[in-house]
Amino acid sequence: MEFLTKELIYQKTPQQITGLLYEVCIDCLTEAIHCIENKEYPEANSKLQKVNDIIERLGAGLNYEAGIIADQLDTLYNYMANQVILGNLKKDIPILQEVLNICEQLASAWNEAMNKGDTQGQRLLHQKTSAYEKNVMVLSRD
Repeated sequence: MEFLTKELIYQKTPQQITGLLYEVCIDCLTEAIHCIENKEYPEANSKLQKVNDIIERLGAGLNYEAGIIADQLDTLYNYMANQVILGNLKKDIPILQEVLNICEQLASAWNEAMNKGDTQGQRLLHQKTSAYEKNVMVLSRD
């Protein structure tokens, strides 16, 4: 992941920040699993605390006016947070891998939705440009 300064973060859209949160969550989970495999438990604990902080921030950023999807994400985030705590207490890699899998799927879906949003915006811009070009008289110099 690229190095981010406060100035760069302030230039990001809320959607891009959400994508970054998913990315950092995945990185911390992966590192925590690696630490547990190597019996580096204090480092794993630190990484898993960061994961729970990120999950909490993701939940706090939900827009409940968006409908049922926000409620479902809230339930999923709560489940993930509980599993991270359980996995941390037991140093249970399969539990943490389940959370990692969920987080990767959410990140993938989020990035796909952001990319489709860009595509739709580009399509709309192309339509506006085409409409403009249809009404512009072009003179040729033959």
